[in-house]
Amino acid sequence: MVKIAKFLLNRKEPRIPFTQAGYDKLAEEKKSLEAKRPEAVEHLKKAREMGDLSENGYYKASRQQLNFIDGRLKRLTKILKRAEIVTSVANGTVQIGSTVKLQSGNQKYEYTIVGGYESNPDQKSISHISPLGSAIFGKRKNDVVKFQAPSGIKIFTITEIS
Repeated sequence: MVKIAKFLLNRKEPRIPFTQAGYDKLAEEKKSLEAKRPEAVEHLKKAREMGDLSENGYYKASRQQLNFIDGRLKRLTKILKRAEIVTSVANGTVQIGSTVKLQSGNQKYEYTIVGGYESNPDQKSISHISPLGSAIFGKRKNDVVKFQAPSGIKIFTITEIS
């Protein structure tokens, strides 16, 4: 038992890659939640003073809000502690922070490659560990990439990297 505990204490957590913008966004969310927490604690205190907690909807809602804030703060703290800001180097390869233009047949696509915690396909940012992101990661302009998508095998040509 002691050996396991020592192992857990000595192991290094893997770093989580972020762009500067992605890191700043999570840091801002953490700061915002820390500012909201005292108010949530005050609401819970007022709800407790109302008496019977078993039928007190205000208490339940206040408790739920505080639990959400505390849980999210705990998660953000762990993520930010392991974060590593990656700056892309203009060496002609796809890397975190690169904006990549792709073509498949007559269709053209543009994505920014980001870390896993900041991807948002709706905003055209994909993770470097997503199927497409990992297929193009490290590739160069004019490389042809093939990857397995949920809808089948897709083939893209990298037309531009910036």
